[in-house]
Order: sequence, then C-alpha cells, then structure tokens
Amino acid sequence: MKDFNYTTKARAFALKYPKLSFIGIQINFWVFAFLILMTLMHLNSLATYSSLSIENNYPFIINVIYAFIAGVLYGVTLGYVDVLIEKYHNRNLSLGRIILMQGLTYYVLIVVLMLFSRYVIWEYFIVNYVPKDLNTGHQVWKYYYWIILIYTFAMAMVISFINQMNKKFGPGVLLPMLLGKYRNPKEEQRIFMFMDLKSSTSHAEKLGHIKYSALIRDSFIDINKVLVKHRAEVYQYVGDEIVVSWPQISDFNSITCVEFYFACQEQFNLRSDYYLQQYGIIPKFKAGLHQGIVTTVEVGDVKRDLAYHGDTINTTSRIQEKCNEYDSDILVSETFWDKVKLPISYKKDFVGEVLLKGKETPVRLFSIQFAGAR
Repeated sequence: MKDFNYTTKARAFALKYPKLSFIGIQINFWVFAFLILMTLMHLNSLATYSSLSIENNYPFIINVIYAFIAGVLYGVTLGYVDVLIEKYHNRNLSLGRIILMQGLTYYVLIVVLMLFSRYVIWEYFIVNYVPKDLNTGHQVWKYYYWIILIYTFAMAMVISFINQMNKKFGPGVLLPMLLGKYRNPKEEQRIFMFMDLKSSTSHAEKLGHIKYSALIRDSFIDINKVLVKHRAEVYQYVGDEIVVSWPQISDFNSITCVEFYFACQEQFNLRSDYYLQQYGIIPKFKAGLHQGIVTTVEVGDVKRDLAYHGDTINTTSRIQEKCNEYDSDILVSETFWDKVKLPISYKKDFVGEVLLKGKETPVRLFSIQFAGAR
C-alpha cells in the first residue's frame, strides 16, 4: 500500500475544485474557532453558576451544535466573499487597501451574522437554558454580543492571515510545514516547465525597464489565469521567467502540461489589443518540459520557503535554453514524451539527441506545435 501524501492530494483537489476547496478550508477554520469560543464560554458559565450556587442545566452538546452551525455559516459566507473579492478586486490596489477593504467587508457581514445569531440561534436554542436569575429581558445578550463580535472579527483577521500564508506556499503545504514534514528532504515525482519571455533583451531595450517590468507583470497575471484549469502550480518567478510544476499522480494526464503552454499564448492573444496599445507587442514565451524525481525541502531561516532540488530541475532549465537554437516555442524531453498521448490537434518533431550543459549523456528532444482546433 502506497503512503498517503497529504500535500499531493490536497494540491490536486484544490487545483481541480479551487472554490470548493477554499470554502471547505474556511468552514474547518471557523468550526474550530467557534468550538474554542463556546468551550471558553461554557467554562465561564460553569464558574458563574457555581459561584452563585445556581444549577446548570445547559448541556455542552448545545455549544458543539452552535459551533458547528455558526462555523458552517461563517465559513461559507466569508469564504464566498473572499472568492468574490479575489475575482473582482482591482489588481492595482495595494495590499494594505485590499486588507482594509476585506476588513470592512468582514465587519459588515459579521454584524449581519450576529443579528442572525441573536434572533434565531440565541432566541430558539440558547436563551431557554439561561437561568431566569441571569436572564432578565435578554440583557445578558448584550454582553455576549460584544464578546462574540470582538472574537469573530479578530478570528477573521487571523484566518485571513493564514489564507495569505497558504496562498504563498500553495495548497497542502502550510500544515505539513508547521508539522516539520519538509525539514528533511523528501523525494517525489514531478513535472516541470520553465517558461521564459522570447526576445526579452530587445523588448527591455525598446520599452525601458519600467515599462518592461509592467509587461512582465501583466504577462504573469495572464498566465496565472489559466493555472487552475490546467492544475498547474507556480514554483517560482525569476526575472522574466516563470517555473511551473505538476505532481505526477495516478489521475493526471500529462498532455495537460502541453495544453497549459498553448492556453497561455491563447490568453495573450485574447488581450492582444491591450498589449499592442500598452507595449506594442504581444508576449510570447518559450518553454522546456521535463519530468523526474526531485527532493523537496524547507530552506532558509530569516525567509523560509519550499525548494525543489535535483537533476530534473537543471535538465528542464537547459532544455528551455535550447529553444532559440532550434527555433522552437516548446521543447520536451523523451522522458516526458513517453508519458504523453498527443491528440491529433498537436504534432511533434524529433529535434535530435542533444548534449545539454552539465550532462554526460545526450537527451532526446522533441518540438511540439499546435496543429488545429482542440
């Protein structure tokens, strides 16, 4: 029986169902947060009842039910709002403004949810269990209202921070890192694609460094728009190069990697008017594809990150460097090619056996072109 790989499974699910995965995570966070709150409030009520010699008839299971209901309600509502903010916010906004906008939205939604808690959950599930000596005209609610409001708003900020950390490392990585899984190197099978902007030197000279940086930014934004559909993960950005990766899992079709490359160019073409107006060019990237075993390890101290090491990374980079030499947009290794069933909408050409820099044995390379409608 194969070992269960949480990171690979979590990434695969998140890439296949991004919205469902994100909202599910928010529900888990909020259920856990409310379980903590209701446990503390229950212990406080026990202390109060004991000091006043009042019999406690309020079962803890009601707290658990409330925590679950409130957690689902808050998780779905705030999670869905986060999805909408991510989808529609202006990407030119600073991080500070986005956080402020998110905080104000959270506050309004939390107040609305608190009203629901007051007139539905409190009214029909909780108030009947509060001793009459402590429940004069529902006055006790005003204290619970502020406790819950302050707590939920604080937790919203904490969860928002965790979401940002999760976004930085990618789905399925933060929890294993917290548990120290990647403190020691782990082997895994992965596919890598190195994508580099073609004619980057001439573009930089023509546009100047400010406008050229804006071109790179816009290009990466468009590439990111097709990541989810093709289950791709960004490993890193290096200058005008982006490194994309896929885990080799049983239900993954490697042709998706090839489709991703051509989908990026299609995305650029859809926004060709914008690129021509702003920069006078339509960006085009060259790419190298290869697969194999890499080691995954947590690196750094002042700035921690997850890094991949191994010959697979170096070979993929060298393959991409050969694109100009063979006048090809995308080159793939035979190792990758053997795993791919190419549809008739693509055609391949054997480039030859190439001795890559730093390699002792030649690597067989293939060039791929898009030949027709998918």
